Amino acid sequence: MSSWSNSIQHAPGLVPISTDTASFHYFAVLVGLGPHLSVRLTFTHKEFSDNHWPSLSRSARDDTTTIIADRRGSKLPDVTAAFLTRPSSVSSSTSSSPTSPPPPYEAIHFLSQPVSQCIPGFVPTPSANGGPPRRRENSALSMTRYNVDHSLSGGSSTSGVSIPHLREALDSLDTQMASLLNQRQELESHLDQVVRSQSPIHRIPEELLSSIFVAGVCNIGEDDPLLVATLMLVCRYWRDVAIDTPELWADICVSPHDSLEKAHRKLARSKSVPLDITINFTPRVDNSSGAMESIIHAMDLIRPALWRARSFRLSVPNKPQAHAALLRCKEEAPYLESLCIRVFHSMQEDQYSSPCLPLFKGHTPRLRSCSFTSFNFNWDRRVVSNLRVLQLGGYWNGSSPSVDTLLDILRGCPGLEELALRNMSDVDPETCVSLEHEFMSTKVVKLPRLTKASFYYAGIMRTRMLLSQISFPALESLDFCYLDNLTPVLEHLRQQSLTSLPLKYLRIESSFLNEPKFIILLRRLTSLVTLELVDVEDITCFLLKNLSSPPVAHPWVCPKLDRLNLDGCTALEWDALRGLVESRLSGRPPQLSSASTAVASRSSFVSTASASAHIHALSLSRSATPTMQPRRLSSIDVTRCHQISKEMVQWLKMYVRDVRCEPAKGIWGESILP
Repeated sequence: MSSWSNSIQHAPGLVPISTDTASFHYFAVLVGLGPHLSVRLTFTHKEFSDNHWPSLSRSARDDTTTIIADRRGSKLPDVTAAFLTRPSSVSSSTSSSPTSPPPPYEAIHFLSQPVSQCIPGFVPTPSANGGPPRRRENSALSMTRYNVDHSLSGGSSTSGVSIPHLREALDSLDTQMASLLNQRQELESHLDQVVRSQSPIHRIPEELLSSIFVAGVCNIGEDDPLLVATLMLVCRYWRDVAIDTPELWADICVSPHDSLEKAHRKLARSKSVPLDITINFTPRVDNSSGAMESIIHAMDLIRPALWRARSFRLSVPNKPQAHAALLRCKEEAPYLESLCIRVFHSMQEDQYSSPCLPLFKGHTPRLRSCSFTSFNFNWDRRVVSNLRVLQLGGYWNGSSPSVDTLLDILRGCPGLEELALRNMSDVDPETCVSLEHEFMSTKVVKLPRLTKASFYYAGIMRTRMLLSQISFPALESLDFCYLDNLTPVLEHLRQQSLTSLPLKYLRIESSFLNEPKFIILLRRLTSLVTLELVDVEDITCFLLKNLSSPPVAHPWVCPKLDRLNLDGCTALEWDALRGLVESRLSGRPPQLSSASTAVASRSSFVSTASASAHIHALSLSRSATPTMQPRRLSSIDVTRCHQISKEMVQWLKMYVRDVRCEPAKGIWGESILP
């Protein structure tokens, strides 16, 4: 027993114990071994007496014995011994000799290392009485280790190898691996969230992100009602920022497609920013009483917020609905900049033709744009004063404004930039004759900022009298549509061009004119870029020839002309149109070639040298004059010009970038490619 005791004492990580039987039984507890632990001990029979191991036979005690003890549970006496054969490295003489040393300590591989290192799965557990911590091990792992040790020891018995236990151990390992994988996925998800939170887009302050939203939604130029909803679907942070940005909810619209609940929600979120209010009910609504009720409810909802309206647009089918809606516009509108009132049934006569109460109490200091269609405001100058945009339309018979009324309104708008008169009954010609002498002595209305004017079925007499009493030195765009004979109007434009007329866009549609006088006006319009002549039957090849071959020592007619529209001009010839396109390709008129041809035909009377000298003199005289070279045409429209065939259109496409023509029709009237 002394040699075995000495071996245990010198083993690393073990506690010295006495050699009596009781101490040996509690050996597993003293060394801190947990349950289901296999221990291999080597000793000789000389160390113990029969009293110590009564269950061992003498023949077994005579040999070197290896005992594998397994303790399950908390009961210590559960110890089992298995006797194996003598190791090959130990001879019989050595084992029978009382003084032979025990096998080397390296053979006890389990006890040569600390328990926490040699047994995976150990978890230190604090002791109940404050002693050293106990160690526990998984039961399946310990059983597996026991079976493996038992099989490796070379034992002949296989009763210790249990298939269910092995399978249980594998299931336990799979469970642990699945748990670790779940933990890994959770950590990866948390890592992704942390990485996304560190993205620069998430570090943008709310004020800057709100400004970006406003710039992207309110300044895009075209309406996109789904854009705000799209921003709110990105993430919760963006949704909160969008909701807290009142500028995104400043566009209030009530119509058959936009409910009152949506308008109420926008009003609540817009807080106190200026609003853009639109109430739009078209005549397509079948139930007129239902439309009236909806308009009244919409106005009752919006009425408390009219004081902060930036723009107000009202479109209703008839005048009673407009009257009912405008009766609720009694509050002042200090922020109102744009006002648009449109009545679709302009020819309707009813008891509401008289104007309602002064709109917004007549207090609209910021109003700069007014557009009225069939709305009778009694031509009150308090509503239409200091404007920049004035659009009037839909006034018939006695409701149409007189020339004096329009001139008074224009005098009150010296900063006017856009004027549009559309669909009005013309004034009485007899009154116009008497007014001509009166206008001769009146002061001309000066509109130095007027850049765009449009007269669409506004009456030729009204248009003529207005243009004769208006000075517009900055006019750039001009429309004449359905005005009968435009010759007197062209004369007023020519007189204006003597001082200043930087006209760039001119459109004449369904009107009559004197072609020579029109060409005289075009010679004064050196900055004209777009010329549109739609359904003008008086336009012939004479105009195209003057555009392509100006007289000698005269500048080009409209040298900056870039787009030409000849829609419905059926009196034009193909040769004149082709000559116009060719002459503006290189900037040389075709008359030089004709002159050289004429000189060559007279070769019998003039020598060849003198003919060439004459041609050279013509070219020098033309180049010496400071004329501007014409611009090449980039767009031409020959729609409804039936004299232009498909082959001619193909030729035009070779020299003009954009050629528009009426597409060819199929058997059933469908459009096919030319």
